Parts: sequence; structure tokens; C-alpha cells
Amino acid sequence: MTNENMLKEKIVKIKQEALTAVEKAKNVEEILQLEIQFLGRKSDFVGILRQLKDVSVEEKREVGQLANSVKVEIQTLLEEKKKSLSSSFDAQAEKIDVTIPALKMRQGHLHPLTKIQNEIEDIFTSMGFEIADGPEVEDEFHNFDALNMPKDHPARDMQDTFWLKSENKKNRIVLRTHTSNVQIRYMETHQPPFRIIAPGRIYRNEASDSTHEHTFHQFEALVVGDEINVGNFKFVAQQFFSKFFKKEIQIRIRPSFFPFTEPSFEFDISCTICGGKGCSACKNVGWLEIGGAGMVNQNVFVASGYPRGKYQGFAWGFGLERLAMMKYKIDDIRHFHSGDLRFIKQF
Repeated sequence: MTNENMLKEKIVKIKQEALTAVEKAKNVEEILQLEIQFLGRKSDFVGILRQLKDVSVEEKREVGQLANSVKVEIQTLLEEKKKSLSSSFDAQAEKIDVTIPALKMRQGHLHPLTKIQNEIEDIFTSMGFEIADGPEVEDEFHNFDALNMPKDHPARDMQDTFWLKSENKKNRIVLRTHTSNVQIRYMETHQPPFRIIAPGRIYRNEASDSTHEHTFHQFEALVVGDEINVGNFKFVAQQFFSKFFKKEIQIRIRPSFFPFTEPSFEFDISCTICGGKGCSACKNVGWLEIGGAGMVNQNVFVASGYPRGKYQGFAWGFGLERLAMMKYKIDDIRHFHSGDLRFIKQF
């Protein structure tokens, strides 16, 4: 038997197999598989066409015509069967009972710390503050030196700071220990007067317990101008906490010390539970300790590029987790970063 006849027999055989398979197909998915099987790049049919290079020109013409005819016939049959199967359906099988309750879709929601931060930002921006941001991986100058912290300050020790490997020994790299670095970077590129807030994640090299974490969030405010005083701070702080807790809040300040402020003070707010009368939440003193504050030290202004004595300003900060614990009655700071969905789903 010649090569021509052998190829013709193979083509006819493939045609018969295709006709039989298409006839038995029960759905569109099977048709798509048959299309690959009989006409795909790796099919026997395509293999036959590749063998035409081994036959004479006359045989190539006859076999080629037969092959094209069969290919068109198979393609046409596949398309017709596909349309037939697509248009036909079992009405009973396709019936939808609209009274069946739909599956409840699980939706995510904001983390409680994100909610707190968004709420704080909304309150401050409503009072004319801008939101500033800065790097979490910071150099020693912006994290310590520019904030008037002495070289032997305890905060620089390994016990309080995460130092990173760096070739620059004169200006080492650190995971920022506060968001005060944002204040320095903002003042380097802006001129007073201005009001900014700086929320963000910070890092402290300390052991974790119910009230301490090595990674947490801080929120700082900075106001700089020509005639800024402590009274301005007390007014802004009182307005903020009253809006945040949705009740009248009083502010109390106590003398303290921070290298970057002078004078410095700790500030308390009237107890959000008893209103200052005394209860177990405030240990019967009527006040809750919130954070540190003070008038910006002139050395900080100079380090930021401002003339000494030209401007005044106040800065204050507090922990977001602490506010969240107070607002949501949470007794352990470690819950916020535990990844426990049972805790997150409550908010």
C-alpha cells in the first residue's frame, strides 16, 4: 500500500471516530475536549498533515484536499453540536428556589487600632491639624540627637532600642523608639506656623506583659508658631479628649522632664468612668495618666534649622493602644497583635 493510501485511510478513520464521539457528547465540556483530541496541535490529524512532506507533489495535493475537507467537516460538526448543547437545558435541573437563604458572606473589617487612629485623625483634622508621616527605620540623628538627647541617655541603650547593623558609625540606624522623628523631619522642610499630628508604629526593646509591648503605636501632636503657650496645649488636649470620649474631660498637668521639651510635664485626664469622683478604674484618685508633653526645647528648633528663640511650640504624645484599652475596656495590650480572630471579631 502506498503512502498516499495509508494517509487517506488514516484520515477517513479519524473522521469516523470524530463523528461517533461528537454524536455521543453530552455537554459542552466534552465537545471542547474532542476539539483538542481531533484538531489540537498534538492530535493524530495534525500528525498526518506533518507527514505530507514525505510524499510526492501529486500525492500531497490529493491527501491535502482530503485532509482539509475532513478538517472542515469535523469543525462544522463540533460547532453545531456545541450550539445544540448550549441552547438545550433541563428546566427542572436549572430551577432556582429563590426562597432558600443565601450563604452568608464573610466580610472583613478594620482592626480596633485602625479604628482608633482614624477617629483620632478625624478629630485633629477637624481642628486644622495636618497628618505627617516619617520612616520607621531611622538614623540616630533624627531619633535621638535632634531631640536633644545626650549621648549617655538611657533610651539609647540596647535595653530600650533596637539598633540595626550599619557601616556608618557616626550616625547609626535604629528602629524608631517614638514618632518624634517625624516632628524633626517635618520642621526641616516647613516653616511655622503649623499644626501637625504624627501617628505611627514604634519599637522598644523591652519585655512584653499586659501593659507593655516591644511593638506598639504612638500618636504625637506638634504646634509651632510665634506666641504658643501651655494654655494653648491644655485647650487643644481638652477639646480632643472631650470629643474622643464624647463627654466633658478635664486636663491636669504635673512637672516632669523630657530632653526635647522645657518645661516638661505629664498630663492626666479626668476619669472617663467616674468623671473625677474616684472609682476603681482610676484607683479612687479621679485622674488617669495619659502621656507626656511640654514646650519644645529651643535646642530642638535649632537642630531642625530654626533660629534660637524665634518660635515657640508645644508637643505631646500618647499610646494608641492605651487609648483603645481605655475606650474598649481591654485589659491586656498583647491582644492587639496576637492575631487571635476571636478578639478582632468583637470590634
